[in-house]
Amino acid sequence: MNKQNKKPRRDDMYEAILTLETVEECKRFFDDLCTVTELQAMEQRYQVAVYLSKGMIYNDILERTGASSATISRVNRSLQYGADGYEVAFERLKAMGKFGEDEGGKAKEEKE
Repeated sequence: MNKQNKKPRRDDMYEAILTLETVEECKRFFDDLCTVTELQAMEQRYQVAVYLSKGMIYNDILERTGASSATISRVNRSLQYGADGYEVAFERLKAMGKFGEDEGGKAKEEKE
């Protein structure tokens, strides 16, 4: 059983997130909700998930993100056996042409 599912979760915070309309609004909300360290950890795990989904190897991910091998492994387990949250988000971002953007928030240009 996923440890998050052991305790009932409230929907109100997630409903609040769904009301946000822009990236800037989301950043402001999460700045208020989380500490800088928490945000950095979440952003790092997300970037690790992006790199893993693109087939990047652990050593390259570690070099690019600074994430520990334990973090990379944990994210990989979520991608393989989790609740498919990453998959839903990644598919929607791909449909919008926004999957795999660089650290500055801009999509990387494809080299021909």
